[in-house]
Amino acid sequence: MTEQRRDTARGTGRDAIGQAWQELVETARRTVADGLVVGTSGNVSVRVGDTVLVTPSGVPYDRLRPEDAVGVDLEGRRLVGDLSPTSELPLHLAIYRHTDAGAVVHTHAVHATAVSMLVPELPGVHYMAGVLGGPARVAPYALYGTDELAENMLQALRDRTGCLLQNHGTVTYGDTLSQAYDRTAQLEWMSRLWLTASAVPSLTPSLLTPAQLDEAERKLRGYGQQPA
Repeated sequence: MTEQRRDTARGTGRDAIGQAWQELVETARRTVADGLVVGTSGNVSVRVGDTVLVTPSGVPYDRLRPEDAVGVDLEGRRLVGDLSPTSELPLHLAIYRHTDAGAVVHTHAVHATAVSMLVPELPGVHYMAGVLGGPARVAPYALYGTDELAENMLQALRDRTGCLLQNHGTVTYGDTLSQAYDRTAQLEWMSRLWLTASAVPSLTPSLLTPAQLDEAERKLRGYGQQPA
């Protein structure tokens, strides 16, 4: 690591890095506890200034310690730590370069992955599609960790904050780790809902119209507690 890069990481603030890393580890552990990934198959990142903290490659989340923090710049050059970052680093960095994301969550959620194998877009089964900007598209399959996968993902994320990766999993982003994770959970729930309804013989699930989804999206923008 060059001295200039060390200075960049220090300039971000050790306290901010430490606090963000703790939240990242807690979020990564939650993906396992909630059944969205198996082992270390997913990955999580959060941006702190010009530093992107990301889960390391192949390390069980319950073993991660404060001193295991891994951080890179937007070009993937290491700023923090000695462990190797996740193999899906190109996917995370592509989102940070092309959006105003503050955090990214990638999982191998079962129901969402199943949907990615069946349709090019998750049908509009529920108004919570509005939290993603509309029905989640499916990015065509590409080998994990490649620039091709990152490019396919960016196309699927146009005007969206979440998408499916064909035969692979999910990607969502948000201003915070909490928001990104909630979008992941909603995407998995909607996928399960559609699969459940579609499994009923001789019946076809009703879908919301584009106008109804747009209406829900506008209303969801003001959902929750707003600043006074």
